[in-house]
Amino acid sequence: MSTATNILPPAHQNGSTPRHFLDIRDLDAATLRQILDVAAGIKKMQQGRKRPLHPAKPLEGRALGILLSKPSTRTRVSFEVGIRQLGGDAVVLSASDTQIGRGESIQDTARVLSRFVDAIVLRTGRTTSLRDLARWSSVPVINGLTPASHPVQILADILTFEEHRGPIKGRTLAWVGDGNNVTSSLMEAAARFDFALRVATPKQLPPDKEVVAWARTNGAKLFLTHDPREAVSGADCILTDTWVSMSDEAAAERVILLEPYRVDRSLMSHAAKDALFMHCLPAHIGEEVTEEVFEGPQSVVFDEAENRLHAQKGLLVWALGGEDWTRFGKEPE
Repeated sequence: MSTATNILPPAHQNGSTPRHFLDIRDLDAATLRQILDVAAGIKKMQQGRKRPLHPAKPLEGRALGILLSKPSTRTRVSFEVGIRQLGGDAVVLSASDTQIGRGESIQDTARVLSRFVDAIVLRTGRTTSLRDLARWSSVPVINGLTPASHPVQILADILTFEEHRGPIKGRTLAWVGDGNNVTSSLMEAAARFDFALRVATPKQLPPDKEVVAWARTNGAKLFLTHDPREAVSGADCILTDTWVSMSDEAAAERVILLEPYRVDRSLMSHAAKDALFMHCLPAHIGEEVTEEVFEGPQSVVFDEAENRLHAQKGLLVWALGGEDWTRFGKEPE
Protein backbone atom coordinates (compact mmCIF):
# COMPACT_ATOMS: atom_id res chain seq x y z
CA MET A 1 0.00 0.00 0.00
CA SER A 2 1.39 3.39 -0.99
CA THR A 3 2.40 5.80 1.76
CA ALA A 4 3.41 8.72 -0.47
CA THR A 5 1.95 11.99 0.75
CA ASN A 6 4.09 14.83 -0.63
CA ILE A 7 3.21 14.50 -4.28
CA LEU A 8 0.70 16.33 -6.42
CA PRO A 9 -2.29 14.57 -7.97
CA PRO A 10 -1.82 13.89 -11.70
CA ALA A 11 -4.35 16.55 -12.73
CA HIS A 12 -2.13 19.13 -11.03
CA GLN A 13 1.03 17.73 -12.52
CA ASN A 14 0.04 18.13 -16.16
CA GLY A 15 -1.96 21.30 -15.67
CA SER A 16 -5.23 19.87 -17.02
CA THR A 17 -8.49 19.64 -15.13
CA PRO A 18 -10.77 16.66 -15.84
CA ARG A 19 -14.47 17.37 -16.18
CA HIS A 20 -15.59 15.81 -12.91
CA PHE A 21 -19.30 15.64 -12.02
CA LEU A 22 -19.40 15.23 -8.26
CA ASP A 23 -22.37 17.41 -7.33
CA ILE A 24 -24.92 19.65 -9.05
CA ARG A 25 -23.37 22.69 -7.40
CA ASP A 26 -20.00 22.05 -9.04
CA LEU A 27 -21.31 23.01 -12.49
CA ASP A 28 -22.77 26.35 -13.49
CA ALA A 29 -26.34 26.71 -14.71
CA ALA A 30 -25.36 27.13 -18.36
CA THR A 31 -23.32 23.91 -18.45
CA LEU A 32 -26.05 21.91 -16.71
CA ARG A 33 -28.60 23.23 -19.19
CA GLN A 34 -26.36 22.25 -22.10
CA ILE A 35 -25.94 18.73 -20.72
CA LEU A 36 -29.71 18.27 -20.57
CA ASP A 37 -30.21 19.82 -24.02
CA VAL A 38 -27.66 17.40 -25.47
CA ALA A 39 -29.32 14.51 -23.61
CA ALA A 40 -32.72 15.47 -25.03
CA GLY A 41 -31.24 15.82 -28.51
CA ILE A 42 -29.55 12.43 -28.39
CA LYS A 43 -32.75 10.81 -27.15
CA LYS A 44 -34.76 12.40 -29.96
CA MET A 45 -32.34 11.38 -32.72
CA GLN A 46 -32.23 7.78 -31.46
CA GLN A 47 -35.99 7.27 -31.04
CA GLY A 48 -37.38 4.80 -33.53
CA ARG A 49 -34.02 3.26 -34.39
CA LYS A 50 -33.86 -0.52 -34.11
CA ARG A 51 -30.38 -0.23 -32.62
CA PRO A 52 -30.16 3.11 -30.81
CA LEU A 53 -26.51 3.78 -31.53
CA HIS A 54 -25.51 7.40 -31.87
CA PRO A 55 -24.88 7.87 -35.62
CA ALA A 56 -21.62 9.76 -34.98
CA LYS A 57 -20.36 7.37 -32.27
CA PRO A 58 -18.83 10.33 -30.39
CA LEU A 59 -17.17 8.16 -27.73
CA GLU A 60 -15.82 5.45 -30.01
CA GLY A 61 -12.68 3.97 -28.52
CA ARG A 62 -13.42 5.39 -25.06
CA ALA A 63 -13.73 3.18 -21.99
CA LEU A 64 -15.79 3.85 -18.87
CA GLY A 65 -14.93 2.24 -15.53
CA ILE A 66 -17.95 1.72 -13.28
CA LEU A 67 -17.05 1.07 -9.62
CA LEU A 68 -19.91 -0.20 -7.47
CA SER A 69 -19.39 -0.62 -3.74
CA LYS A 70 -23.20 -0.71 -3.32
CA PRO A 71 -25.84 -2.64 -5.31
CA SER A 72 -27.16 -0.89 -8.41
CA THR A 73 -29.71 -1.42 -11.15
CA ARG A 74 -30.47 1.89 -12.91
CA THR A 75 -27.07 3.49 -12.35
CA ARG A 76 -25.10 0.51 -13.63
CA VAL A 77 -27.31 -0.29 -16.61
CA SER A 78 -27.80 3.33 -17.72
CA PHE A 79 -24.07 4.08 -17.74
CA GLU A 80 -23.07 0.72 -19.23
CA VAL A 81 -25.64 0.85 -22.01
CA GLY A 82 -25.19 4.60 -22.47
CA ILE A 83 -21.45 4.50 -23.16
CA ARG A 84 -21.96 1.63 -25.62
CA GLN A 85 -24.72 3.44 -27.49
CA LEU A 86 -22.29 6.34 -27.85
CA GLY A 87 -19.69 4.02 -29.38
CA GLY A 88 -17.56 3.29 -26.31
CA ASP A 89 -17.28 0.42 -23.87
CA ALA A 90 -17.54 -0.19 -20.14
CA VAL A 91 -15.96 -2.31 -17.46
CA VAL A 92 -17.97 -2.86 -14.27
CA LEU A 93 -16.22 -3.64 -10.99
CA SER A 94 -17.96 -4.53 -7.73
CA ALA A 95 -16.30 -4.13 -4.35
CA SER A 96 -15.07 -7.73 -4.51
CA ASP A 97 -13.50 -7.13 -7.94
CA THR A 98 -11.01 -4.48 -6.78
CA GLN A 99 -8.16 -4.36 -4.30
CA ILE A 100 -9.73 -1.45 -2.34
CA GLY A 101 -11.38 -3.86 0.06
CA ARG A 102 -8.01 -5.50 0.69
CA GLY A 103 -6.10 -2.36 1.56
CA GLU A 104 -5.24 -0.60 -1.69
CA SER A 105 -5.74 3.15 -1.30
CA ILE A 106 -8.21 5.25 -3.28
CA GLN A 107 -5.18 7.34 -4.26
CA ASP A 108 -3.46 4.40 -5.93
CA THR A 109 -6.68 3.05 -7.41
CA ALA A 110 -7.38 6.41 -9.04
CA ARG A 111 -3.93 6.63 -10.57
CA VAL A 112 -4.04 3.08 -11.91
CA LEU A 113 -7.54 3.32 -13.38
CA SER A 114 -6.65 6.65 -15.01
CA ARG A 115 -4.13 4.69 -17.10
CA PHE A 116 -6.77 2.18 -18.20
CA VAL A 117 -10.06 4.04 -18.69
CA ASP A 118 -11.22 7.45 -19.93
CA ALA A 119 -13.72 8.17 -17.14
CA ILE A 120 -14.86 6.62 -13.86
CA VAL A 121 -18.30 6.33 -12.31
CA LEU A 122 -18.29 5.65 -8.58
CA ARG A 123 -21.19 4.48 -6.43
CA THR A 124 -20.02 4.38 -2.84
CA GLY A 125 -21.11 4.31 0.76
CA ARG A 126 -18.38 6.82 1.73
CA THR A 127 -18.63 10.36 0.41
CA THR A 128 -14.95 11.01 1.11
CA SER A 129 -14.05 8.19 -1.30
CA LEU A 130 -15.61 10.14 -4.17
CA ARG A 131 -13.66 13.31 -3.42
CA ASP A 132 -10.43 11.37 -2.93
CA LEU A 133 -10.92 9.51 -6.19
CA ALA A 134 -11.52 12.75 -8.08
CA ARG A 135 -8.50 14.41 -6.46
CA TRP A 136 -6.14 11.71 -7.68
CA SER A 137 -7.77 10.81 -10.99
CA SER A 138 -6.51 12.34 -14.22
CA VAL A 139 -9.75 11.34 -15.98
CA PRO A 140 -13.32 12.54 -15.25
CA VAL A 141 -15.01 11.10 -12.16
CA ILE A 142 -18.80 10.94 -12.02
CA ASN A 143 -20.83 10.56 -8.84
CA GLY A 144 -23.08 7.53 -9.26
CA LEU A 145 -24.43 7.96 -5.70
CA THR A 146 -23.00 8.69 -2.27
CA PRO A 147 -24.72 9.01 1.12
CA ALA A 148 -24.54 12.79 0.63
CA SER A 149 -25.88 13.26 -2.90
CA HIS A 150 -27.30 11.66 -6.03
CA PRO A 151 -26.88 14.24 -8.80
CA VAL A 152 -27.28 11.91 -11.80
CA GLN A 153 -30.78 11.09 -10.58
CA ILE A 154 -31.76 14.74 -10.50
CA LEU A 155 -30.61 15.32 -14.08
CA ALA A 156 -32.99 12.56 -15.16
CA ASP A 157 -35.79 14.03 -13.04
CA ILE A 158 -35.47 17.45 -14.66
CA LEU A 159 -35.29 15.92 -18.14
CA THR A 160 -38.48 14.00 -17.37
CA PHE A 161 -40.33 17.02 -16.00
CA GLU A 162 -39.47 19.12 -19.04
CA GLU A 163 -40.58 16.40 -21.46
CA HIS A 164 -44.01 16.40 -19.84
CA ARG A 165 -44.48 20.01 -18.71
CA GLY A 166 -41.98 22.21 -20.54
CA PRO A 167 -39.28 24.39 -18.94
CA ILE A 168 -38.80 23.78 -15.23
CA LYS A 169 -37.77 27.37 -14.57
CA GLY A 170 -40.37 29.09 -12.41
CA ARG A 171 -42.27 25.89 -11.61
CA THR A 172 -42.83 24.43 -8.13
CA LEU A 173 -41.65 21.01 -7.02
CA ALA A 174 -42.32 19.31 -3.69
CA TRP A 175 -40.23 16.72 -1.90
CA VAL A 176 -42.00 14.54 0.69
CA GLY A 177 -40.18 12.16 3.02
CA ASP A 178 -36.66 11.86 4.37
CA GLY A 179 -34.12 14.66 3.97
CA ASN A 180 -31.70 12.33 2.22
CA ASN A 181 -29.05 12.42 -0.51
CA VAL A 182 -31.62 12.88 -3.29
CA THR A 183 -33.08 15.82 -1.38
CA SER A 184 -29.66 17.45 -1.21
CA SER A 185 -29.09 17.21 -4.96
CA LEU A 186 -32.61 18.46 -5.61
CA MET A 187 -31.99 21.52 -3.43
CA GLU A 188 -28.80 22.27 -5.35
CA ALA A 189 -30.74 21.89 -8.61
CA ALA A 190 -33.35 24.39 -7.40
CA ALA A 191 -30.61 27.00 -7.29
CA ARG A 192 -29.10 26.08 -10.64
CA PHE A 193 -32.36 25.61 -12.62
CA ASP A 194 -34.39 28.34 -10.89
CA PHE A 195 -37.44 26.39 -9.75
CA ALA A 196 -39.17 26.66 -6.39
CA LEU A 197 -38.74 23.71 -4.06
CA ARG A 198 -40.78 22.83 -1.00
CA VAL A 199 -39.34 20.14 1.26
CA ALA A 200 -41.48 18.31 3.83
CA THR A 201 -39.63 16.06 6.26
CA PRO A 202 -40.06 14.89 9.86
CA LYS A 203 -38.12 17.14 12.20
CA GLN A 204 -35.96 14.12 13.15
CA LEU A 205 -34.95 13.55 9.48
CA PRO A 206 -34.20 17.04 8.15
CA PRO A 207 -32.31 17.94 4.97
CA ASP A 208 -28.61 18.67 5.23
CA LYS A 209 -28.12 22.10 6.87
CA GLU A 210 -25.03 22.93 4.84
CA VAL A 211 -26.78 22.18 1.56
CA VAL A 212 -29.81 24.22 2.65
CA ALA A 213 -27.52 27.16 3.41
CA TRP A 214 -25.68 26.80 0.08
CA ALA A 215 -28.93 26.58 -1.90
CA ARG A 216 -30.39 29.68 -0.29
CA THR A 217 -27.15 31.64 -0.67
CA ASN A 218 -27.19 30.75 -4.36
CA GLY A 219 -30.73 31.93 -4.96
CA ALA A 220 -32.85 28.82 -4.45
CA LYS A 221 -36.50 29.46 -3.66
CA LEU A 222 -36.49 26.90 -0.89
CA PHE A 223 -39.24 26.34 1.67
CA LEU A 224 -38.89 23.82 4.49
CA THR A 225 -41.79 22.40 6.45
CA HIS A 226 -42.87 19.38 8.47
CA ASP A 227 -46.34 19.43 6.89
CA PRO A 228 -46.57 17.41 3.65
CA ARG A 229 -49.85 19.06 2.64
CA GLU A 230 -48.28 22.48 2.97
CA ALA A 231 -45.39 21.37 0.79
CA VAL A 232 -47.46 19.92 -2.04
CA SER A 233 -50.13 22.62 -2.14
CA GLY A 234 -50.38 23.68 -5.78
CA ALA A 235 -47.08 21.98 -6.68
CA ASP A 236 -46.39 20.92 -10.26
CA CYS A 237 -44.58 17.74 -9.23
CA ILE A 238 -44.30 15.60 -6.10
CA LEU A 239 -41.15 13.56 -5.54
CA THR A 240 -40.38 10.96 -2.91
CA ASP A 241 -38.03 8.08 -2.16
CA THR A 242 -37.96 4.83 -0.24
CA TRP A 243 -38.16 5.29 3.52
CA VAL A 244 -35.39 2.83 4.33
CA SER A 245 -32.29 2.90 2.15
CA MET A 246 -29.47 0.35 2.14
CA SER A 247 -27.42 2.24 4.72
CA ASP A 248 -30.30 3.25 7.02
CA GLU A 249 -30.61 1.85 10.50
CA ALA A 250 -33.51 1.63 12.95
CA ALA A 251 -35.93 0.88 10.12
CA ALA A 252 -38.98 0.46 12.36
CA GLU A 253 -38.45 3.87 13.94
CA ARG A 254 -38.02 5.51 10.53
CA VAL A 255 -41.23 3.98 9.24
CA ILE A 256 -43.17 5.39 12.19
CA LEU A 257 -41.70 8.86 11.62
CA LEU A 258 -42.47 8.76 7.90
CA GLU A 259 -46.01 7.34 8.01
CA PRO A 260 -47.58 10.83 7.66
CA TYR A 261 -45.48 11.43 4.52
CA ARG A 262 -46.95 8.64 2.41
CA VAL A 263 -47.95 9.92 -1.03
CA ASP A 264 -51.54 8.82 -1.53
CA ARG A 265 -54.52 10.12 -3.50
CA SER A 266 -55.46 12.48 -0.69
CA LEU A 267 -52.03 14.12 -0.65
CA MET A 268 -51.91 14.32 -4.47
CA SER A 269 -55.26 16.15 -4.42
CA HIS A 270 -53.58 19.13 -2.77
CA ALA A 271 -51.10 19.52 -5.63
CA ALA A 272 -51.86 21.10 -9.00
CA LYS A 273 -54.50 19.25 -10.99
CA ASP A 274 -51.95 18.02 -13.53
CA ALA A 275 -49.12 17.46 -11.03
CA LEU A 276 -46.63 14.74 -11.87
CA PHE A 277 -45.49 12.06 -9.45
CA MET A 278 -41.86 10.93 -9.44
CA HIS A 279 -39.92 8.31 -7.52
CA CYS A 280 -36.23 7.48 -8.07
CA LEU A 281 -36.86 3.76 -7.39
CA PRO A 282 -36.80 1.13 -6.08
CA ALA A 283 -40.26 1.69 -4.63
CA HIS A 284 -41.92 0.02 -1.67
CA ILE A 285 -45.59 0.17 -2.54
CA GLY A 286 -47.74 0.81 0.51
CA GLU A 287 -44.95 2.60 2.37
CA GLU A 288 -43.80 5.85 0.78
CA VAL A 289 -46.43 5.68 -1.99
CA THR A 290 -49.70 3.87 -2.57
CA GLU A 291 -50.22 1.63 -5.56
CA GLU A 292 -53.02 3.93 -6.74
CA VAL A 293 -50.58 6.83 -7.13
CA PHE A 294 -47.58 4.81 -8.31
CA GLU A 295 -49.57 3.14 -11.10
CA GLY A 296 -51.84 6.11 -11.70
CA PRO A 297 -52.05 8.54 -14.65
CA GLN A 298 -49.95 11.23 -12.94
CA SER A 299 -47.03 8.88 -12.33
CA VAL A 300 -44.05 9.21 -14.67
CA VAL A 301 -41.68 6.99 -12.69
CA PHE A 302 -40.79 4.72 -15.62
CA ASP A 303 -40.20 7.64 -17.98
CA GLU A 304 -38.00 8.97 -15.18
CA ALA A 305 -36.15 5.65 -14.95
CA GLU A 306 -35.62 5.52 -18.72
CA ASN A 307 -34.27 9.06 -18.68
CA ARG A 308 -31.42 7.96 -16.45
CA LEU A 309 -30.02 6.47 -19.67
CA HIS A 310 -30.44 9.63 -21.73
CA ALA A 311 -29.26 12.04 -19.04
CA GLN A 312 -26.21 9.85 -18.51
CA LYS A 313 -25.40 10.04 -22.20
CA GLY A 314 -25.52 13.83 -22.13
CA LEU A 315 -23.22 13.75 -19.13
CA LEU A 316 -20.76 11.35 -20.77
CA VAL A 317 -20.57 13.43 -23.94
CA TRP A 318 -19.88 16.54 -21.83
CA ALA A 319 -17.15 14.75 -19.88
CA LEU A 320 -15.46 13.06 -22.83
CA GLY A 321 -16.67 14.65 -26.05
CA GLY A 322 -14.11 17.44 -26.33
CA GLU A 323 -14.60 21.18 -26.72
CA ASP A 324 -17.34 20.85 -29.33
CA TRP A 325 -19.30 18.27 -27.31
CA THR A 326 -22.65 20.07 -27.73
CA ARG A 327 -22.79 19.18 -31.43
CA PHE A 328 -23.34 15.55 -30.54
CA GLY A 329 -26.88 16.40 -29.47
CA LYS A 330 -27.75 17.20 -33.09
CA GLU A 331 -28.32 14.98 -36.12
CA PRO A 332 -25.24 14.80 -38.38
CA GLU A 333 -25.68 16.84 -41.53
